[in-house]
Amino acid sequence: MMDRTDRFYRLFARRLTRRTLLYSEMITAAAIVHGDRDHLLGKDEGDNPVVLQLGGDDPTLLAEATRIAADYGYDEVNLNCGCPSERVQSGSFGVVLMGRPDHVARCVEAMRLASPLPVGVKHRIGFDELDRYEDMLDFVDRVAAAGCDRLTVHARKAWTQGLSPRENREIPPLRHDDVWRLKHERPELLIEINGGIRDLDATSAHLAHVDGVMIGRAAWDDPWILADADRRLYGEAENPAATRIEAARAMLPHIERRLTAGDRLHHLLRPMLNLFLGQPGGRRFRRILSEGHHQPGADAGLLERAIADVEAIGANHLSPGASFG
Repeated sequence: MMDRTDRFYRLFARRLTRRTLLYSEMITAAAIVHGDRDHLLGKDEGDNPVVLQLGGDDPTLLAEATRIAADYGYDEVNLNCGCPSERVQSGSFGVVLMGRPDHVARCVEAMRLASPLPVGVKHRIGFDELDRYEDMLDFVDRVAAAGCDRLTVHARKAWTQGLSPRENREIPPLRHDDVWRLKHERPELLIEINGGIRDLDATSAHLAHVDGVMIGRAAWDDPWILADADRRLYGEAENPAATRIEAARAMLPHIERRLTAGDRLHHLLRPMLNLFLGQPGGRRFRRILSEGHHQPGADAGLLERAIADVEAIGANHLSPGASFG
């Protein structure tokens, strides 16, 4: 997600789930080839498994960006053919690439030849008037023939005119059945579904029909939904953090380390703002972090204060024998 799933979000997400495949925000291939690679692609120890999502339509640049991604230790690359924003459309990539399936196939082939990394494509079920199931199937078949390893399908069409990116995530109706049908008719392909999936219960239900589930905005709005993923979906004996308090405390040494490296406290705390969503003291926790990060001298102690505050408030709301998390 643009301006969301950066290295700081992934650093926090790994305190909640070790097994879930994480995606970077979309980064253009041109920026990687010509820009500050350490800034764009820098990762933290323990970040993996992680996919680098690329934007672009130039096979040569996409191939070079894929090679660079391998050097930086990413596990997979993903070509975005689903973003409907005007900025992306003006560069002739994103969802409009679904109208050029043979070109996408050439991009995938070039990316496959550039490194040993698996190459995936994230796309919509369609866009504008090109939204029949048969249109999506034709796109998938051509891209798969070029060697695409994973197809992540957002189960909504996109309108390139008249709707904002946010409206394109909410207004076009969900057509999960089309993605299930795609997996049924192409069982040899790795199909991952995305769109309107808000929790692990829904995730489990979809996994009866497809190979994988991508949770997007819901994992930003309420990151704690990831906290039981390792046990429920991957069969682990336990999850990385048993409670929200434990997950927050686990971030303290990482925040101190990244501040020493020169990162901004705001970027480190922002993914945690909704950690206590719906819990006693949750609004106060968010307010302490969001209002305190810009104060002179603010450091990891701000998070310690927020944790202590929400812990005290939570204790006052618990009945005997209950647990807070």
